[in-house]
Amino acid sequence: MASIEELRADRLKKKAVLEEKGINPYPAESHRTHGIDIFIDRFTLYETGKERITLAGRVMSKRGLGAIMFCDIYDGSGRIQAFFKLDEMDAEIFALFNDTVDIGDFVEITGIAYTTQRGAQSLFAIEWRMLTKSLRPIPDAHYGLKDDDERFRKRYLDILQNDELKEIFKKKAKLWQSIRNFLVQNDFLEVETPTLEVTTGGAEARPFATHHNDFDMNVFLRISVGELWQKRLLAAGFPRTFEIGRTYRNEGSSPEHLQEFTNMEFYAAYMDYNQGIEFTERMIKTVIQEAFGTLQFTTRGHSFDLSGEEWKRISYVDTVQEMTGVNILTATDDEMRAKLGELGVAYEGANRERLTDTLWKYCRKQISGPVWLVDVPKLVSPLAKAKPENPLLTERVQLIVAGAECTNGFSELNDPIDQAERFETQKKLLEEGDDEAMMSDDEFVEMLEHGMPPAFGFGIGLERFFSFLVDKPVRETQLFPLLKPRND
Repeated sequence: MASIEELRADRLKKKAVLEEKGINPYPAESHRTHGIDIFIDRFTLYETGKERITLAGRVMSKRGLGAIMFCDIYDGSGRIQAFFKLDEMDAEIFALFNDTVDIGDFVEITGIAYTTQRGAQSLFAIEWRMLTKSLRPIPDAHYGLKDDDERFRKRYLDILQNDELKEIFKKKAKLWQSIRNFLVQNDFLEVETPTLEVTTGGAEARPFATHHNDFDMNVFLRISVGELWQKRLLAAGFPRTFEIGRTYRNEGSSPEHLQEFTNMEFYAAYMDYNQGIEFTERMIKTVIQEAFGTLQFTTRGHSFDLSGEEWKRISYVDTVQEMTGVNILTATDDEMRAKLGELGVAYEGANRERLTDTLWKYCRKQISGPVWLVDVPKLVSPLAKAKPENPLLTERVQLIVAGAECTNGFSELNDPIDQAERFETQKKLLEEGDDEAMMSDDEFVEMLEHGMPPAFGFGIGLERFFSFLVDKPVRETQLFPLLKPRND
């Protein structure tokens, strides 16, 4: 088998042949008249009318011998066979195609619709042009690009040869568009908020830090989709806002976690906690049905049906107690550590917030859902409003599907005194070494002192949720996941 270097050298010779004949192997213009999908859809009409058609695309296969040649071209919309016959076209044009075109090249072919003796819809070629001369071959579909690192580095080839993967990304785009349409139709204004922040807010996570040279100050990449900024917009008089954007968390990778991903968050003034649950359930059902055409899924060892009239609600405290025997509101830290040890669950950090969260995550992995997790403790909810009937709990809700938290929503805390006290608690956790604790934001508290309307806020890690729905590791559902540089 020839090496890549030998194959490349051969293609360079073919490029030189084209140039010697005055043919530009990389012209800027194409004379394409139709997409391949349109040609296929209207094939009978074009065949009857004998209309000259010009198609363009990448050569995916080439075969034939002597006076007859076939090739398949693909333009992203469809794939069609082109049929070349020496007796029916200029001999030099025929020979040039035979001698200089390789699989992987982009070509333009002009001809007429033609059905072969075997019944295959084809384009009967009259002439052709080179659009892009490829210098490296496309890996064999069966033997090439099996290594994950290689697939991710050459994602363009991975997608080109994998129709299932191509459809996943089309479906993902449709899901994002559906959620955008749903929110706009419900009077939400799409906004953009800063991705560089002096203090990170809206979540508990380790941020990426960098330096702003012009201002000579350290800044952070955001860890939420503008939560504290969107709340400022509520105070400014925008009643409903949303943002779809990238977020960054300097944490470990796993089949469910990445450091860079897309989330959506919305904030709705005067929408209460229960209205928010009803609204988001309707939104999720609507957009998933539009994108997938179904609400029944099996993934990661879990089966779930999103089509129920109203998803069940479960209590955070009661669920942990039922599954572990620990009441996280009354148990001591030592009792929680002992239970985690008994369960064989590793954890980072020794403070009560981390212990509580780790116990819950142990339980969460066993829940297929869909269920709404409610009555989340105030200790792990620094931005949610406390429940009037029990100040140790909050009006926070999370959708649990396939053992994972896929959404986060709550009645937004708009009491500036309470918010300042919670920021102070988070500040102490940071000082004690908890680098996932939330940073204080005095200017946000000042905004609250001016007044912010009661509101419901909601975020969905739709990228992660999508990976569950297609039953793929989240890395597989990103077009270009981050990779370490090669050593060579």
